[in-house]
Amino acid sequence: MDAKSPSKRQPRGRNPRGQGERLREEVIAATLLMLDDLGDDQALSLRAVAREIHVAATSVYLHFPDRDALVLAALERCHQDLMLAVQQAEFEQDDPVARLRARTLVLGTWAHDHPGLYKVLHESTLNQRADMRFKEELGRTTTAAVQRCMDAGRAPADDAATVALDLRAAVHGAVSMRVNQPDQTWPPLEDQVDRFLRKLVGASPAPAPEEVTAEE
Repeated sequence: MDAKSPSKRQPRGRNPRGQGERLREEVIAATLLMLDDLGDDQALSLRAVAREIHVAATSVYLHFPDRDALVLAALERCHQDLMLAVQQAEFEQDDPVARLRARTLVLGTWAHDHPGLYKVLHESTLNQRADMRFKEELGRTTTAAVQRCMDAGRAPADDAATVALDLRAAVHGAVSMRVNQPDQTWPPLEDQVDRFLRKLVGASPAPAPEEVTAEE
């Protein structure tokens, strides 16, 4: 997603027989870049994508029958990559609250870095008419992360799914306001996330080792 724009690449040659999947990946990669620039799936066309990667429009239509199919495939790939980044952030933490905080910040940072994709993924008209069931994974994993905090005694026992939904709603609100009103002065997202964790989950990040030592 951070690669240079496909329009700046050299014209690509014809894919050897049996490498149609390579073209499909190039189409998805180009679509993600264009959606991030446009911030609007309605402004995208399959012909424009074809021009970006220097192939005939018919080559794109062989893989994706229409714009919605292409955008959905690109967003699903985007979501998969985002979930991998979330898992990596969690893996680097030992404490359940620190894991919940880390995954939440990854989501916020990603939205800041890719505001166009955020809008298409969460605020586009496509959300109203297409099935984005792949996004359910985020809800399930957030609920599991909240439940781990409760099981460890780091948050009050409650309905983890409801608490996770409240947390996600708060974070999306904070992120959406930043994306749609970038000129406003916003508090650090880290501070807001910490407040959300305390007020909505009832959890506070674990103290640093040196703080524990000092208290003892």
